[in-house]
Amino acid sequence: MNDIMSPVFAMWLLTFVVWVYMYYKRIPWITSSELTDEQMKPAVFAELQPPDVANPSDNLKNLFELPILFYGICLYLHFAGLADGIYVISAWIFVLFRLLHSIMHCTKNVVIVRFGLYAVSAAACFFMIFRAAFSHFA
Repeated sequence: MNDIMSPVFAMWLLTFVVWVYMYYKRIPWITSSELTDEQMKPAVFAELQPPDVANPSDNLKNLFELPILFYGICLYLHFAGLADGIYVISAWIFVLFRLLHSIMHCTKNVVIVRFGLYAVSAAACFFMIFRAAFSHFA
């Protein structure tokens, strides 16, 4: 069996790094902005944040969307003993493009580039899911 769990741990590490970076950007902005209680309400707070503060937070939210499917398929493949080299390569492609997506989202945030990175990662994830489903039902 190939090591399908290493990409999972890499995604967890990426999520942790983005979480730390979000607070690295957010805390100084909050402390320097002298926000009122009204401005700290979630909807108002979201509107007030400059992009360099909001983008890491938005990216962290993204890391709890499509990656959930990735974790599910990787765990299924691991526990079913089905993780072959094709799945492992696909998983690393997913991780690589999610990493690039996070870097783009947290820095320049060029939406069309970010979408392309997202699309490749999504394709890798759905390839894994559809391949496993086809194998399961065949």
